[in-house]
Amino acid sequence: METKPQKTSQEQKQTPENFVKDIRRKARRLYSYEQKTLIVMEAIRGESSIAEICRKHGIAQSMYYKWNKEFLEAGKKRLAGDTTREATSDEVSELRKENSRLKEMVADLMLRYDTK
Repeated sequence: METKPQKTSQEQKQTPENFVKDIRRKARRLYSYEQKTLIVMEAIRGESSIAEICRKHGIAQSMYYKWNKEFLEAGKKRLAGDTTREATSDEVSELRKENSRLKEMVADLMLRYDTK
């Protein structure tokens, strides 16, 4: 006798609507800050309407307006003299490597000091 694999409760409750939502969630496009900036700048130039630009790039207008607001707020902060910024991922990885190297050096020095 061959037994059928049992479906989990989540698979049994999978509706077509949830299935489509899962596909959309997994296929969601992530935009880099450079892409967001280019899209906002394209709209600021005013050569095309916001709706045309959003269709061209496949984003909702609400997403554009969110990016635009963030872009303008960052500009205000910068002009007000707020020069602190978040580190890029490359900078963070370099700092982590340096931190690890320094920890190893300290551990070696402690071992040498303790053995004397």
